[in-house]
Amino acid sequence: MAEDQTDDSQKTEDPTPKKLEESRKRGQIALSREVNNWVMLCTGTIFIVAFSGPMMSQLADMMRVYIEFSHALPGMPGGLSVVLGEGVKKVFSIILLPLMLFMFAAFAAPFLQIGPLFAPEVIKPDWSKISIKKGFGRLFSMRSVVELIKGVVKICIVGLIAIIIISPYYSGFEHFIDIPITAVMEELRFLVIQMMVGVLIVLMVVAMMDLLYQRFEYNKKMRMSRQEIKDEYKQSEGDPHVKAKLRQLRSEKARQRMMQAVPSADVVITNPTHYSIALKYNPEEMPAPKVVAMGIDETALRIRELAKEHDIILYENKPLARALYDVAEIDEMIPMEHFKAVAEIISYVFKLKGRLN
Repeated sequence: MAEDQTDDSQKTEDPTPKKLEESRKRGQIALSREVNNWVMLCTGTIFIVAFSGPMMSQLADMMRVYIEFSHALPGMPGGLSVVLGEGVKKVFSIILLPLMLFMFAAFAAPFLQIGPLFAPEVIKPDWSKISIKKGFGRLFSMRSVVELIKGVVKICIVGLIAIIIISPYYSGFEHFIDIPITAVMEELRFLVIQMMVGVLIVLMVVAMMDLLYQRFEYNKKMRMSRQEIKDEYKQSEGDPHVKAKLRQLRSEKARQRMMQAVPSADVVITNPTHYSIALKYNPEEMPAPKVVAMGIDETALRIRELAKEHDIILYENKPLARALYDVAEIDEMIPMEHFKAVAEIISYVFKLKGRLN
């Protein structure tokens, strides 16, 4: 027990993307049920506000027709089954839309929180979870206490809102006896809408607080010790696929930095199609010209395009371009054996630019 507490106390680092991804694959995510419930309640409220009036009218009309023709049922062959069948169809057609809306809300609520997720491991049987000891541990855990408190708070909120909204109408309920049933249903509908909107507003705050709490608990649960991060790094570095991916990322970043340096060049020596070497020279700061970018084929073409965009002179010298590509390094001075040839080109370029008399 003390060992577990020590391990938990050592987990002070934020989880790595790799651990979060593996956790997501296992279906372990920060999901708030209160947000799901709020979305469902919001869907129900919107539906009642928008469609409950017409639905109640349809149901009232249907009941009125059945009551009016009920005396004729005994004389009709199979009359009761026909009426019941038609009634079921009518009721189904009325409730089909709300059923579809609630199904959509049931899928949309988790999607809005965590995005698309497919975790086959969640549905696999895990017999290790069947443990009386662990069951009691979960029953009396802090999470269970929080869930209990949330349940009590929600019941109190709903009850309080119901009392606040119904109280002004309590003395007037007696007049329901003297008005048509349709008017009674309309007033009750308005009362229910008021209650649902009130509950919706308050539970929105509860849902937001629960969402923040669930994410806090999830991040706390996913924390790692420094040793775990080191072990994960070593494991990842040993994976050839990860190494290849890292090399690719480093190569792409290096290429981006190189392309960003092309506009600072003074001249680009070309092959002219297969090789491009971008050189920069500042006599006051550099003992010799420096290679800021170089490449072949598509990279060479992109260097030439950038040079044209920034009015950098393109100088064709096939042997020198190939030689520099073979021996020069990016962000390094050119090799000494090429000083003379490059100096002539730099001198020519500076004269064109008026930087050398």
